[in-house]
Amino acid sequence: MIEFFKYMKGYLRIRVWGFSPERFMNLCSNKGILLWDIVREGDVYYMCINLKGFRALRPIVRKTGTKVAILEKYGLPFFLPKLLKRKVFVAGLLLAVTFWTVSSRYVWNIELTGNYQVTNDMFDSFLQEQHVAIGMRRNALDIKELEKEIRRQFPQVTWASVRLTGTKLRIDMKENDTPAVEERENAGTEGSDLVAEYDGVIVSMIVRSGVPQVSVGDTVEAGTVMVDGKIPIYNDDATVREYRYVDSDADIVMEYVCTFSDSLPFDYVKKEYTGRVKKKNYLRVGNHELRLPQERPFLVYDSLIRESRPLLFEKLSVPVFWGTCTHREYQNVEYEYTPQEAESELNKKLISFIASLEEKGVQIIEKNVKIDISGDSWAISSEFLVHGPAGKSAATAKPESGETQEDAQ
Repeated sequence: MIEFFKYMKGYLRIRVWGFSPERFMNLCSNKGILLWDIVREGDVYYMCINLKGFRALRPIVRKTGTKVAILEKYGLPFFLPKLLKRKVFVAGLLLAVTFWTVSSRYVWNIELTGNYQVTNDMFDSFLQEQHVAIGMRRNALDIKELEKEIRRQFPQVTWASVRLTGTKLRIDMKENDTPAVEERENAGTEGSDLVAEYDGVIVSMIVRSGVPQVSVGDTVEAGTVMVDGKIPIYNDDATVREYRYVDSDADIVMEYVCTFSDSLPFDYVKKEYTGRVKKKNYLRVGNHELRLPQERPFLVYDSLIRESRPLLFEKLSVPVFWGTCTHREYQNVEYEYTPQEAESELNKKLISFIASLEEKGVQIIEKNVKIDISGDSWAISSEFLVHGPAGKSAATAKPESGETQEDAQ
């Protein structure tokens, strides 16, 4: 703190030499003149003195027969005159301070985290209804009321926190991650079957819930019930008293035939860039872009936009961006696939299809691929013998009143 006051008042670094420097310092002490950082080098002394004390040195110098020279000047009284000469710097400094002061009173960025079920578009619409937007005044924002409205408008949000960090409005929320259980009337009494999705042969079967209707090695058709969702309850005389309905659950692997086909036209259009490029700079503030009017750069072109934000505006969370839009001219040139190119492109599609099968847990046993010309295009047709999970859920059929178990099955 003492150093700060010294700097504000200003001080000097002086050199003292002559007849009696020691008497010079004693008289300064008697007059109440503060000297500090005193260093001796032979018969010469170096020291610091404040401006007021320096102005009172003339009679002491005469009396002691010493000489005093100023080496360096420190402090605000010496800095300001130099600064005021640089008018452009001073004007820029004043504008920067004004900008910081004014911009700190507004919200320049809104950050949302923790939302999964509530999409960004949904939340943007909600903020518009609440009159919360980039560029609004900070004192116009009611944080507690906004938190209440978030929980009121979105029932899936169990916790919400809104806070201002500088010029950034940060909204954190937590959604209910417990899956919603859809209740239905007579839950547990409807039941469901597992039916075959394809024509094929049962390779393996593990039933966890329900009554199996087929066995390993059986050949089934699409739509055949493989696991029944109604479990019979018998009387003592082996007659069916009632049925208990469950949701069938089983791991069933079938061997079946899977097909794939696709086509590729003989001709295709490819972009070829001419090398002609035009660049335009622009300034974006929020959702508004400021750019000079321009004519259409080329007849056919695409654009590459690169955008950045100055560090100053990034730290203040002010949405001011500087960007460059590069327009590149191209021509649409028609080419014809060679047999090798057509085969390569069709194989890419086939590989993508095979990858989708593997994601579903399907194992390919045999495959037969054929590429040929069909009309005005290249065509690929494939047939796969696969082992894969099978069985889709279907509502369990209810037996009519008086129907026996054998009839129900």
